Amino acid sequence: MPSTLIPLHRAAPPKPALGAPCNGCGVCCAAETCPLGRVVFRQRQGPCPALEWHAERYRCGLLAEPRRYLPWLPRGCAGAVHRLLSRWIAAGAGCDSDATCSDGPL
Repeated sequence: MPSTLIPLHRAAPPKPALGAPCNGCGVCCAAETCPLGRVVFRQRQGPCPALEWHAERYRCGLLAEPRRYLPWLPRGCAGAVHRLLSRWIAAGAGCDSDATCSDGPL
């Protein structure tokens, strides 16, 4: 499999081990679009457009601010939407990215 260079913010935390708690490194979402992002953004490859740099870590914009990406969502349903989207992207389940990282210069 060919290697791909994924540009990430220099201050991003290092990728955790597979199964370890998420630390906001951004590797998974920069490497590929998750199933939820594939539906929302209609793209199968490449980094997720909802990957956001925030407060020294990456976060999922669909999860953090769903109405920004899905403006048709009714107001007042934030809790239900957050729970549903969290489940769809397996938030809190630990690192599921098997991408390997190099500490080389960009």
